[in-house]
Amino acid sequence: MEKAYRIKKNSDFQFIYKKGKSVANRQFVVYTKANKELEHFRLGISVSKKLGNAVVRNKIKRAIRENFKVHKEDIIPMEIIVIARQPAKDMNTLQIQASLEHVLKIAKVFNKRI
Repeated sequence: MEKAYRIKKNSDFQFIYKKGKSVANRQFVVYTKANKELEHFRLGISVSKKLGNAVVRNKIKRAIRENFKVHKEDIIPMEIIVIARQPAKDMNTLQIQASLEHVLKIAKVFNKRI
């Protein structure tokens, strides 16, 4: 994912945690914050070390990024943080994608019906 689409700074994460809205299901927590200045969404991903070793955490992050690449055109310009929960480590990529789409629909980040 290109640099313009990423949230990396801790201060940005903290700001979105404090000011944004959160939605969750069993596998993911999603924080969203509207940003009128952006032309596209920005994504931050958080996967705790409690979920597993680096291989497991990177697998989850790759699946999340892939889901956002697939829906790149359908997402409203806003700042989004995805936090993976414990059950996500036992899921394959398609299950992660389905669960993430479910929580993103609840968070209303899509511009049209998916």
